[in-house]
Order: sequence, then C-alpha cells, then structure tokens
Amino acid sequence: MKLLVNFSRKKGRKPIIAQVVRDTGVLINVERAVIDSSEGEALIDVPDDQCRLVSDSMISLGANVRILEHGISLNESECVDCGACISICPREVFSMDNDWKLQLAEEKCVLCGKCIEACPHQALTLPL
Repeated sequence: MKLLVNFSRKKGRKPIIAQVVRDTGVLINVERAVIDSSEGEALIDVPDDQCRLVSDSMISLGANVRILEHGISLNESECVDCGACISICPREVFSMDNDWKLQLAEEKCVLCGKCIEACPHQALTLPL
C-alpha cells in the first residue's frame, strides 16, 4: 500500500522514516521524495497488512499521512490510446496490449504527474 507522507522541518530534523522502520520493524520503500530545508513529501510503499501501523507511527512523530488506495486513474472514455503517456513515464506504468489498447500498471505509479501533463485528452488523474 502506498502512503503519501508530508512533514515540516519546523517540528525538528528527526529522520522520521528511519525512526519508523526502527520502531516498527517494517521495511519501507521510498518511491519518490521531495525534501527541502523547511518541509518534505515522500511517497512510500509498505506491506498492506502493516499500513496502519506505519501510518500511526508517522503521525505520532508529527507527519501528515494519506493512505492511497489507488495510483493514477485512467478515464477510458477520454483516452484515445495515443501513447503520449508511455514515453514520459519514468516507471513504465503504461504499455500497449496486442490490440494497441493502453494498459495501466497502477501499482508501479509514483504519482509524479508527468503523464497528466503529457496527455492531450486529460484522461489521467491523480488521487485526491
């Protein structure tokens, strides 16, 4: 399961992810992170059965956490299978099947948003 974690450096410079790994014993895969001197956001992947434990631990350390049930969404009625999203995606989320129909591997998505900008028909959306 993916968690979107936001934190502020105003509350201190604790290594939140490392502390949660140490305290819970749950291995966390950081899929994307943007951190500067005042705040940060990380998209992490944790085992589904440990999601609540990791989320609660991060919240107790001052982070805001959103559990993401889904990654990128495709509106099939808007999609024309042009493939503009395929070449821009850094994680190979998109592909074409044998009938040249766009396929989506949602679990690979790191929510970077590059595909949304590339889609000429606005058929892709990020989770709210």
